[in-house]
Amino acid sequence: MTRPALFLDRDGVVNVDIDFLHRIEDARFIDGIFALTADFAARGYVIVIATNQSGIGRGLYTEADFARLMAWMRAEFARQGGRIDAIYFAPTHPAAGVGDYKRVSDWRKPGPGMFRAAARDLVLDPARSVAVGHHATDIEAARAAGIASVFLFDGKAGATRRDGDHWVVPTLADVSKRVPH
Repeated sequence: MTRPALFLDRDGVVNVDIDFLHRIEDARFIDGIFALTADFAARGYVIVIATNQSGIGRGLYTEADFARLMAWMRAEFARQGGRIDAIYFAPTHPAAGVGDYKRVSDWRKPGPGMFRAAARDLVLDPARSVAVGHHATDIEAARAAGIASVFLFDGKAGATRRDGDHWVVPTLADVSKRVPH
């Protein structure tokens, strides 16, 4: 039996996007992220973060640094009534990566690899799933993976609007409003 998922980009959706976030003391959460995950979890969705993390590949921080930050984030979500069920990340970069991290990978968005791996590993149904990102590459990756409902989060958007095959939303609460219960 497959389940629906809420796929979230990390930087710019879960937390304020600063270049190469890897330290707990620099993390600030986006308004509404805890309520969004709590709402979707209550509806039976699996909450998945799918995030490019080229800072690892560039040698700016390690996979251990990333794991430490994500463990802290998971604890904060639990403390705030939300949750994160799984985290998928793409540490490579085709041009700026160092050593084994310098390569092309379909896990790196706009490739759909992280979404497809999560669907396989967690027995998810992309056709009943939702994705929220803040870059065109997030939208491309979700669409390529067959995610049914795709949202571009843009805090500067004046109002919720349809933009081709996805929604543009100014608040995370607008995602909950657009996905029927």
